[in-house]
Amino acid sequence: MAHSVIAPRILCIGITVRDLTFRVEAVPARGSKANASHLAEICGGNALNAAIAIARLGGRVSFAGPMGDAGETSSRFILDRMEAEGIETTHIVRMPGLATPVSAIMIEPSGERTLTIYRDPALSTVQLPDADALLAYCRAVLVESRCAAFATSLCTEARRRGIAVVVGVDRAMSLQDGLLTTASHLLFASEQVQETAGISDDGDALKRLAALTPAFLAATRGPRGTIWLNESGELEQTPAVPVQAVDTLGAGDVFHGAFTLRLAEGGGVREALQFAAAAAALKCTRHGGGLAAPQRLEVEEFLNMPRATTLGPAPGL
Repeated sequence: MAHSVIAPRILCIGITVRDLTFRVEAVPARGSKANASHLAEICGGNALNAAIAIARLGGRVSFAGPMGDAGETSSRFILDRMEAEGIETTHIVRMPGLATPVSAIMIEPSGERTLTIYRDPALSTVQLPDADALLAYCRAVLVESRCAAFATSLCTEARRRGIAVVVGVDRAMSLQDGLLTTASHLLFASEQVQETAGISDDGDALKRLAALTPAFLAATRGPRGTIWLNESGELEQTPAVPVQAVDTLGAGDVFHGAFTLRLAEGGGVREALQFAAAAAALKCTRHGGGLAAPQRLEVEEFLNMPRATTLGPAPGL
């Protein structure tokens, strides 16, 4: 698959999270306890997982958003990981006295995960740096939907400059949400698109939202693939790539990152969706949340594999 010789620069906007992941045979019943077979401490958050994927797939990534007090342990851990992945961190805003979010995640053998998270609401009062600094040489912006309060004006300016704005929707959106109409591309999950539109069918929900926004609309549905609206307003589907999943944590974020990168490289939405599906599928075959995102060569080889092939867990993971 050909892509740009000069890697496109992508700005990811989000709220980082320090993830503590536990592998369990089953989520314990209320009031009980269970032993975990494995513990890992990883960095997470929707936009950060996507940024890691973009970097590994060959893009140049800068990250903007709030982070806790400079003296806390969680933020230092996350910054070290980001720098190791080659993610530019100069636009992160430290918030004195606040805590970087922390989550506890239980992962079952099927790959399904259950989690709880602490996120200080005051993080959303952050003021992002100047738009000229953030958007310089930028080919696309990828933003978490939860960041509308502090990112909408920047995304509006990005669109004014002709820069694609991809929104990864991780919860139901208000129909008055500024990102709904500012975005050039909205990537929902099935549950979120139905809740946002108030309709219990993915296709009908997408059509309802199409009347409210000019953005490209798609909904991911795990092993059932992605449903989306083409330029004629007709529903199309991109199939998922069958794999033996062991950890779905971060798969949607990897999908968003891969989609945004391929779009920034000049690929059409159909090609970007196929590329993203392969990247997300590979991530599901290994543990580690966003840190299990694949490399570019892996994705391109995977896309060329016979479709009857089902990939199992990666060796040693």
